[in-house]
Amino acid sequence: MNQLEKFSLGKQLKPKGTIQTIGIVGGGSVGQQVILLVAQYGMDVVFIDISEERIKEIFVDLELKLDSKIRHWGITPSEKRLILSRIKGSVDYADFKDCDIVIETISSKQRGTMIDIRREIFLNIEKHVRSTTVIASNLSTLMISDLAAVLKHKDRAIGVHFIEPIDKTKIVEVMRSLDTSDKTVDIIKRFLKMINKKAIVIHESPGNISTRILLPVINEACEVLMEGVASVKEIDDTMKEIMGYNEGPFELADRIGLDKILKFMDNLYAEYGDKKYKASPIIKRLVRANFIGKRVGKGFYNYEGSTPVNNTITCAIIK
Repeated sequence: MNQLEKFSLGKQLKPKGTIQTIGIVGGGSVGQQVILLVAQYGMDVVFIDISEERIKEIFVDLELKLDSKIRHWGITPSEKRLILSRIKGSVDYADFKDCDIVIETISSKQRGTMIDIRREIFLNIEKHVRSTTVIASNLSTLMISDLAAVLKHKDRAIGVHFIEPIDKTKIVEVMRSLDTSDKTVDIIKRFLKMINKKAIVIHESPGNISTRILLPVINEACEVLMEGVASVKEIDDTMKEIMGYNEGPFELADRIGLDKILKFMDNLYAEYGDKKYKASPIIKRLVRANFIGKRVGKGFYNYEGSTPVNNTITCAIIK
């Protein structure tokens, strides 16, 4: 027997209180960004999705994202291999047994908050994790209390909102409920610091800070456009100049996805009943035409690669 093994020195010990393994439920756009971010900062990641076939597709997507980073001199091929070695895909919640934090990041084209699905996910997570594991959800327009209600240990539940693009945005909104413990908040803050993010801890409110403020701005930009005051580009250029934004409201909406914007607006309008959250007819028309933004190459703008250009078809839809 190796002498190190004899004294258990060859085995990796996990110091008490360290964060080493993160679980992710859902390998969509947000889930993939979080998976890569966590693995890049040296932690192990276990993600759950609906089938082995879907897991293979997710790994293909992850490799493509890493290859893009290599082409832009962000990482080396050896770093890519190391990152992928830290990632495991599964269809079994039992593989979350060693996770310190599990984050639900499901995405869907369904309208609404998918509260029933998310509650079921929370129950499945709690069945298989340690009593000390933090259970989190990436929330935009839902309250963490609504999900934590099904848990035996509500104090471990917390909301996190990763703002896209996740690799560039430094802030993560952290939503605590009345039941969320200080210990849970501290663990999430420590985890976010480990991945070079700043936690903004808020009391839960549908829409948090960012979504509640951004949606009315996009809506008002649509109103100005419908009145014929200015063009899409002129409105964007003006807002970037006077507010110091990197993107105008229409560029932002295209990046987020107009289908997501519409879903967020519907959810907040149902919650608050305030007209400022009632989606503009322009947004509804574009979504019906599948002009949902940058990821399909057409929204308020057409896109040549990542560059927005004039969109005469969109203009016709808007009119």
